[in-house]
Amino acid sequence: MRVLVLALTVAFAAGYQANYTPEFCLGKNYVFRYEALVMGGLPEKGLARAGVKVKSKVVIRAESADTFTLKLVEPEIFEYSGIWPTDPFAPASKLTSILIAELTTTIKFEYANGVVGKVFSPENLSATVLNVHRGILNIFQLNIKKTKNVYELQELGAQGVCKTQYVISEDTKDERIMLTKTKDLNNCQERVIKDIGLAYTKRASECEASGKSIKGTSAFNYVMKKEATGVLILEATVTELIQFSPFNILNGAAQMESKQNLTFLEITKTPLESNNAKYIHRGSLRYEFGSELLQTPIQLLKIRNAEEQIVEILKHLVTFNVDRVHEDAPLKYIELIQLLRMIKLDEIEALWNKHKNNVQYRHWLLNAIPSIGSNASVRFIKKKLMADELNNMEAAQTLLISISTVTADLESIKLVEGLIDNEQVKNGSILREIVMLGYGTLLSKYCLENPTCPAELMKSMHERVVDAAAKGNIEELIICLKVMGNAAHPASLKPIMKLLPSFGSATADLPLRVYIEAVLATRNIAKREPKMIQEMAIQLFMDRDLHAELRMVAAIVMFETKLPMGLVTTLADAMLKEKNLQIGSFVYSYMKSMTRSTAPDFASVAAACSVALKILSPKYERLSYRYSRALYLDAYHNSWMMGAAASVFYVNDAATLLPRAIVAKARAYLAGAYADVLEVGVRAEGVQEALLKIGNVAEDDDRMTKMKRVMKALSEWRSHLSKQPLGSVYVKFFGQEVAFANIDKAIFDQVIELASAASIRNYGKKALNALLKGLNKHFAKPILVAEVRRIFPTAIGLPMELSFYTAAVATASVGFNTTVTPSLPSNFLASDLLKHNITMQAAITPSVSIHTYAVMGVNTAFIQAALVSRARIQTILPAKIEARMDMIDGNFNLQLLPVKNINKIASVIVDTYAVARNVEDLAAAKITQMIPSELIPQNSKSSISSKFSKITSFWASSMSASSEIISIDLTRKMSSNLQFKSFESKMCTEFRTFGIKACTEIQSRNALNFKRCLLYALVGNHGFLVHVSPAPGPVIEKIEIDVQVGKRALQKIIKVINMSEEEELVEDKNVLMKLKKILVPGLKNRTSSSSSSSSSSSGTTSSSSSHSSSSSNTSSQSSSESSSSKTVNGSKASKRVSSSSSSASSSHSSLRSSSRSSSSSSSSSRSSALFNQQLYKMKFIKNHIHQHAISAAHTDSKSSAHSFKAIYKKAKYLSKEVTPAVTILIRAMRADHKVQGYQIAAYYNNDTARLQIIFANLTETNHWRICADSVKLSDHKRMVKVSWGLNCNQYDTTVTAETGRVGEDPAISLKLVWNRLPKDMKYYAKKISEYMCPITKNYGLSLAKAKNVRKQINLSVAAASETTLNVMLKTPKMTIFKLGVTLPVSLPMRETAVELEQYQNKLSDRIIYMFNKAAAAECAMVNGTVTTFNNIKLNSNNMPHSCYHVLAQDCTKELKFIVLLKKEQTPEEHQINVKISNIDVDMHRKNKTIKLKVNGVELSMGSLPYSDSKGTIKISQEGEAIVLRAPCYGLQEVYFAENKLTVKIADWMRGQTCGLCGKADGEVRQEYSTPNQRLTKDAVSYAHSWVMGAKSCRDVSECYVKLESVKLEKQVNIHGQDSKCYSVEPVLRCLPGCIPVRTTPVTVGYHCLPVDANLNRSVGLSSIFEKSIDLRETTDAHLACRCTAQCA
Repeated sequence: MRVLVLALTVAFAAGYQANYTPEFCLGKNYVFRYEALVMGGLPEKGLARAGVKVKSKVVIRAESADTFTLKLVEPEIFEYSGIWPTDPFAPASKLTSILIAELTTTIKFEYANGVVGKVFSPENLSATVLNVHRGILNIFQLNIKKTKNVYELQELGAQGVCKTQYVISEDTKDERIMLTKTKDLNNCQERVIKDIGLAYTKRASECEASGKSIKGTSAFNYVMKKEATGVLILEATVTELIQFSPFNILNGAAQMESKQNLTFLEITKTPLESNNAKYIHRGSLRYEFGSELLQTPIQLLKIRNAEEQIVEILKHLVTFNVDRVHEDAPLKYIELIQLLRMIKLDEIEALWNKHKNNVQYRHWLLNAIPSIGSNASVRFIKKKLMADELNNMEAAQTLLISISTVTADLESIKLVEGLIDNEQVKNGSILREIVMLGYGTLLSKYCLENPTCPAELMKSMHERVVDAAAKGNIEELIICLKVMGNAAHPASLKPIMKLLPSFGSATADLPLRVYIEAVLATRNIAKREPKMIQEMAIQLFMDRDLHAELRMVAAIVMFETKLPMGLVTTLADAMLKEKNLQIGSFVYSYMKSMTRSTAPDFASVAAACSVALKILSPKYERLSYRYSRALYLDAYHNSWMMGAAASVFYVNDAATLLPRAIVAKARAYLAGAYADVLEVGVRAEGVQEALLKIGNVAEDDDRMTKMKRVMKALSEWRSHLSKQPLGSVYVKFFGQEVAFANIDKAIFDQVIELASAASIRNYGKKALNALLKGLNKHFAKPILVAEVRRIFPTAIGLPMELSFYTAAVATASVGFNTTVTPSLPSNFLASDLLKHNITMQAAITPSVSIHTYAVMGVNTAFIQAALVSRARIQTILPAKIEARMDMIDGNFNLQLLPVKNINKIASVIVDTYAVARNVEDLAAAKITQMIPSELIPQNSKSSISSKFSKITSFWASSMSASSEIISIDLTRKMSSNLQFKSFESKMCTEFRTFGIKACTEIQSRNALNFKRCLLYALVGNHGFLVHVSPAPGPVIEKIEIDVQVGKRALQKIIKVINMSEEEELVEDKNVLMKLKKILVPGLKNRTSSSSSSSSSSSGTTSSSSSHSSSSSNTSSQSSSESSSSKTVNGSKASKRVSSSSSSASSSHSSLRSSSRSSSSSSSSSRSSALFNQQLYKMKFIKNHIHQHAISAAHTDSKSSAHSFKAIYKKAKYLSKEVTPAVTILIRAMRADHKVQGYQIAAYYNNDTARLQIIFANLTETNHWRICADSVKLSDHKRMVKVSWGLNCNQYDTTVTAETGRVGEDPAISLKLVWNRLPKDMKYYAKKISEYMCPITKNYGLSLAKAKNVRKQINLSVAAASETTLNVMLKTPKMTIFKLGVTLPVSLPMRETAVELEQYQNKLSDRIIYMFNKAAAAECAMVNGTVTTFNNIKLNSNNMPHSCYHVLAQDCTKELKFIVLLKKEQTPEEHQINVKISNIDVDMHRKNKTIKLKVNGVELSMGSLPYSDSKGTIKISQEGEAIVLRAPCYGLQEVYFAENKLTVKIADWMRGQTCGLCGKADGEVRQEYSTPNQRLTKDAVSYAHSWVMGAKSCRDVSECYVKLESVKLEKQVNIHGQDSKCYSVEPVLRCLPGCIPVRTTPVTVGYHCLPVDANLNRSVGLSSIFEKSIDLRETTDAHLACRCTAQCA
């Protein structure tokens, strides 16, 4: 009974659960008043906004239980563009009248339990109007739960399925039900959104952790009332707010605010007018995209007749972009693209057929059609390509743009896939590359938009990969891998892995570059499936048998997947055991670079790498630049959500000078997303070898028994290229590879053909004839740089759009005419031009116009209301030139003629405004500037102008005597004043000499007074203009540059600079100085130097004769060693300088003691003594011996400065002694024919070896000039003095260059001494000095503070060896030096100088040889010690006698050379055999002389030098040694002397050699590599493995040992089993019938077998060397044997 009562109670309670679902009775009309608006702008009042408002009555009628109708009654549309909230909405009456029929169309919808179901409407109802109805229906969408009042769910609405929170309460007093629901628009399962142009970007959730770039929410408030028939909605209000900022909304954002208000009015029973139209299903409540996808938000077009409008725009573009670009050309170009999007394919083809023969129209159409972005453009290009209506250049351009911009759908994919096998495409390699790579890009975009992208789309490409691999078609295989890399479909991972060595079973024959491409193809897949790629990449990296480059590429892919801590630690642990230094250096540098990362998406990787670095050894930092490196740099600003990153990968594998590959990538971060903007990769494994190999190699089949023949590919370089590409390059934009090229035989053949004499002569003659006939061309190139759009619905049903557009148009007008006198004959040669006068006239006007738009607002085909930020950039640089050349008289004349009607050469205008317009009344469009002018306070403007006037006055006062020199302090002064919210200024500079006035105007008005953030700083109006106009004053007709060389240079001199003019000025100044001393008390007590110092600082007329004399004395003394006396105590610079020789000597000694004491006092560290010792070793001893005839008083070693002074004093100007060698006049040709401009004259005096260059102003009253004098004092010393200012007396510097010695090393010293320098020069010198201090440690420099000679900088460079330098730099306050700076070239000194004598007449060969020698790897055998290429030392005493050892050989398939060493009892008996090309060279010593045989024929020392028929192999005698050189074969040098043997190989042979000398790859951990590629741990075993054993004891070489596997003499227990063991590393043993007489212990590895296992020695031991090592034991190796007569 109790159970029954409980059940009845629960049922009763359930029956009374509240039901708040709105209900509509059948046959009744529910009338509501509806008002909705959407408004965009900044949230602050008083700024401009733009918006749309809709007012109407809404009638809802229940036609059946679940079918309802909705009708708008008396709708009105309003638009807004004004200052919020003062300006009113304006009615869009014309638009309302046009749309009234659609707006009042009745729609039908399903409605049950508060949920809107299907929506029906007439077919002709536009999607835009229907979406407005959806906005109303969205209010009635109520998922009410009967059992809960507070809950959340994912609810369908107009914006998609988003997280919604419900709160329901009941007001019993007023009998009202209050319901609130809120939507989080950033938390949606299915968000209705359309992105265009964002396929190549990727969201970075880590970047949005500290802020968002866009955020939106909606709030619905309902007031409902219970009625007898159900719940009635009395009022509903909706507020939606969407904030956006490209930086971070927390620091200020623009917003779009939507509001809806629905108020119940009445219930009527009058039936609605029936609509006889056919209703179709139009989806659900979800927003439907319509014509807004075709409508650009930056302008609204009303389509009358699309074809006529297109022709009209084409006519405008063609007409107004000829001489210069029209300022609105980019906007017109975007308009052209928009119109083309709105017409069908057949209409485009009709337009093409009509205008294709018009070159200008054709050009603009072919630039616009590919940017349509629909498959219509691809279809059009495909048809025209098949019809041969496009040339190769047009086809490549249109295909590239159309495929990259087309909307990715199945139809477009099929179209592009069909192009792959098109005959026209297959015949052009470039076209096929574009189509193939574009196909992969299309698949990538499609799969990004459709996460369920089927794997069948990649099936055809996978089949192509399998087919290409089976046929060995490497090029097809590589391009298919690139396509899969672009597509980035996870289904491609399996076929890619089948090609990799660790995963595939049949990949052994594939070249390395295929493996590299296969791994690189997974990089984009890693962005979608990082864990899958990590597993693959870590396996590749951990496989130590793989090529080093492949493993490094795997490391790159791993790090890009954002490795977790565990994998980073795994890598670090693997590096501890890594034997390959290239890989170790690469991974270590990558980890170290990553620790400095500030990008949020790599924060976890940076932290993991910081931990890993503590595990790794820092010794990798000490490796040279020849080892692989990875560099990663980034900068990220969290509050702006903006940043940039760059990475560079330098991949090498054998420590060669040139790397195998270089990859550089740039990434950009913005608004919580990132994109890999640009990536460039270059593989150049064959470039260095190809550059350094010269000559051809002949074949000799008779010498096959001595060494393997060089491959035919080496004998002819082009045939070698056909087998293996010389190099390759690829380019990626936004992560998609767009182009690549292999430098192979085809390209090489084209270059050879193009570079042939006939081709050059042909092209040259054609070009010359064209220039002589004249040229008049116009070029125009438009481009849609960016079109990025994001469209999503607002609460009221209108779409909101965020978009970014950039379009540019560049034009150039070129005119060129040439006149030759006398006239040329018809069959003239180019050399004939040298005998004629040539006059050329050229006019070129390049111009560029760029428009950029950033838009936020409502964009439909009917109405637009948006906030727009527009930037317009326009530049034009006209030039009109006339040039004349007279080669016989040595005259060149260039005239710069004025260009009329062009004053503005550059402008940047940025403005932000609110715009509202509708398609029916475009003339009434209203634009409101974002910041009204009345907001700018007047006091701000006045303060700005006053401060700017102070700046300009300061600039004017700090101008030097020459009006053309502008003070650099101006920029520093301006930077501190450009911090106003509004700024307006105009700066002008007049170059009166040339009659040019340049002005810059800067205007800036922003919203910083509302909020201080970056967005508000950009919002507003900004402008920057550059104007160039004639300066006030005399009219300048043209600017002339006249250059005269030779005897007639004197005739061109206009202003003669001589001493008489100077003496008059000096005499006048001396009189004034004497008068001043009389009138001013106490002045006579001052020294002339102080007077000179104070007077010259004013920069006026205070350069007296005493100052000139003092300057000369100071300069000369600073240039000599005696100048040290003036800086003995550092700061005591005002002491009087002693002129006596004894004083100079004592001051010199005191300087040394002072420098020692200052050095020791300034360096308190433990290394101070070492520092001072190194400085002392760097003491420079000069070679200079004075050569000029001067008085006996100055003939000592210190007289060079006096000699220079004497020469200079004898003739300050050379104009009276010699005629000028060159005269250059830069003149402004005035209308009144007065002289104005500059003159540069160069004089040379052979007697004194003096060169003088004088730069002077041609104005008679202007004495400002620059004087440069250079005197060769001896073969070891040259001095240069540069003085400038009034009469060249204000400022001066002296540079002395001389050769000498530092210890025994040749050296050069550069010394810069100055007396006075301009203020700005001192300022920047100080900045440079401050910058140098912190960077010295980064570059391994040694630095110490020191009190060196004041006003002097001394640089000493000593050649410590042919390839290293010791460098020391002394400034007045510090000393910097570095020892052992490595050079990439061998200096022409010592041995290199002697070796270069054979290339005396071939400069290119000398340079190649110097580079080869510096980069060569050297192996040496001296006094019984062998030093390998990798600098590992081996003891040769443990090597057998009378047997040949492979010292070094080329281990590639080409086998270009082999060097054999036969070691005997004493070093004097050693023998060398070199086999190279068809040459067999034997060298040995006999009777203390070296015997030489070439191909069995003995050559005497007197017959040397020897050279082969091609001149590529040379043998010479150097002292007591014989030297063989064959650098083109990779054998740089073989040096054979009594106690020394060296082998040097070229840099490009590194890593390709083998033998006792090793691989020369820098891998010291892998040095002991035996012929079977096994690494042994014993140096003796390694040395023995390269012995060429004997086959018979009767061999004349008396070598009685051979390499064999030996059995371990004892029985061992392995894994609990008794075993017998055999060595897997060969051991030297005597031949059968011989007994050992000398042995040495050697440790080798053994492989063990069970005792009872049978081993066939003939079969088993032959393969034993391939077995694994179970243990290592020591055994005896036989070094010398004695054989019996009965031996085998």
